[in-house]
Amino acid sequence: MILVDAQGLSASRPGRVLFEDLDLTVSDGDRIAVVGINGTGKSTLLAMLAGTREPESGSVRRGSGVEVSVLEQSGELSGTTLRDALHHGMGDKPWEVEAVADRLGLGAEMERPLEELSGGQAKRVHLARTLVSEAPVLVLDEPTNHLDIDAICWLEERLAAHRGALLLVTHDRHFLDRVCTRIVELDRGGCFVHDGGYTSYLENKARRAADAEASESRRANLARRELEWLKRGAPARTSKPKARIASARQIVDSGPEKQARVGQLPLHAAAPRLGDRVIELHGVTQRFGDPRSSQQTSSQQTSSEQTSSEQTFSEQTFSDKVLFQDVELLLDRRERLGIVGPNGSGKSTLLDIMARRLEPSEGVVEHGPTVTVGIYDQLGRQLPNDARVRDVVAGGREPDWRTDALLEAFWFDADAQRAPVSTLSGGERRRLQLLCTLAENPNVLMLDEPTNDLDTETLRQLEDYLEGFPGAVIVVSHDRAFLERVVADVVVLGGPGLRRLPGGYAAYEAERRAGRVAGRAHNREATEASAPAEPTEPPGKTSTEGGRPSRDAGPTRDAGPSRDAGPSRDAGPSPSTLRHRLRAAQREVDQARADCDSLRSVLTEATDHAELAETGRELAAAEERLERAEEAWLELADQIEARGLEI
Repeated sequence: MILVDAQGLSASRPGRVLFEDLDLTVSDGDRIAVVGINGTGKSTLLAMLAGTREPESGSVRRGSGVEVSVLEQSGELSGTTLRDALHHGMGDKPWEVEAVADRLGLGAEMERPLEELSGGQAKRVHLARTLVSEAPVLVLDEPTNHLDIDAICWLEERLAAHRGALLLVTHDRHFLDRVCTRIVELDRGGCFVHDGGYTSYLENKARRAADAEASESRRANLARRELEWLKRGAPARTSKPKARIASARQIVDSGPEKQARVGQLPLHAAAPRLGDRVIELHGVTQRFGDPRSSQQTSSQQTSSEQTSSEQTFSEQTFSDKVLFQDVELLLDRRERLGIVGPNGSGKSTLLDIMARRLEPSEGVVEHGPTVTVGIYDQLGRQLPNDARVRDVVAGGREPDWRTDALLEAFWFDADAQRAPVSTLSGGERRRLQLLCTLAENPNVLMLDEPTNDLDTETLRQLEDYLEGFPGAVIVVSHDRAFLERVVADVVVLGGPGLRRLPGGYAAYEAERRAGRVAGRAHNREATEASAPAEPTEPPGKTSTEGGRPSRDAGPTRDAGPSRDAGPSRDAGPSPSTLRHRLRAAQREVDQARADCDSLRSVLTEATDHAELAETGRELAAAEERLERAEEAWLELADQIEARGLEI
């Protein structure tokens, strides 16, 4: 059954066509994502299909009685509390909308006054109301923003079970692959439809680029032949047909289609070199309502913490008002660290403390003398609407060719550089904020939800940029593809302490899945049991099996000894220090093993006696280094296991 039928849609900006003559039919069971670089009109197209915006030309028709439910970005909420807002207009579905809100991380917020809701919480309220509507067409613009990983995975399952049609814009590449059956790509005023998910879209786009390259090669060869024909002597030219001359000139004058974006992200040549000491946290504890939290500067008061509302109402009102405590963390100069955990666990707060934008309730944060921090958070820096884009990047200086070159590298063409900030789309604003952060040449980058509102092309380029970044990178993100590509280790929040997992997001995902399976099994056993369950250990107490913390006991504290036991340095290296040394030892092992393999290969191919002797001596020395490195690694691993920690 056809639900929505669009014919000949067009949209434009001053001096630029977004898309034109676009046809799209949406039927039952369709899962359609709209993708494209920032500023191509993705949200505009969604609004036209939803009926909340009139097209400049063309028409949108909906089937008889077909309703469309739209996820609003900033609509008004009714009532005095979050629960009132959820229930308003829901008829006999208050229980269902509360259940959905709970899965989106709002279960403990029901009595929170509406005026205290952050932007992220308000959007989750709108999302919950949208999901329980009976409309056959759901229109969702960036539904995964402000959701933690568990909520995103649940949303994937919920949308896969939706019986009607789905239209969405999202930057989440895993989400695109697991939910969508068709992708509509907006590119330079054109529209391309790809069957399948994100992987299929990339394959088709690569094929289209190859076809365009082959077509341009054929055009260039034809232009060369036509140019030779045009240059023949004057007597011969008088007999040439005018139509042939015009066609030849058109071929010669035409060129390849202009790329949507030209250039790559700039190199890191200007970033100051980091010393051995980067950032260290010793005994850091953060409590809600601590008076020191009010000592932030005015720029810090617009922290992303207020947007994501890490400080949940339930934690402020109940619990012991502790986000995390006794955190010990040492960062090295090539750190690639992800901070993960559920909403409300304090990820953005920890990042602000690490940046020294927020003073902790207890503990010490130390920065090395060469550290220059650059922060890109969820709110981003304030951008004056009446200022030109190039003036914003110049930062008070007179813009010059260097400013323009930097903007072009970030895909702001000449028109966009001189345009006022007020004309930029939401994604373009985020890209401009990112550019301003990187233009400051930091050697420690702290990124809080950097993937929100950035298109997938920018994300891939940003990932490449971070891969070659010469300093340290600390990321708070719920974007699974971004974490997989960028981080080497993760620290997990969600309990009083902090756990560090080597292996990046893959290790965290494996643990998270194991926890979900164990939780389901536990719930099933509890339901089937005929007798009351055995008493459990009191909250906060960690059970052990074989001297190692049990996973079922919840997050363990990776914070070293208690303060009451005296200074942590007297009890030996902190867990973070041990893991830092273990990673360094692993690098030594890998390098020594690679040297051995290389020398064995040389030894096999060598024929000269002198070369054989020299290579043999080098191989013996490399094998000795490998043995020492392996012994050092084993010793550190034993120390970590002896303290009940995971390697």
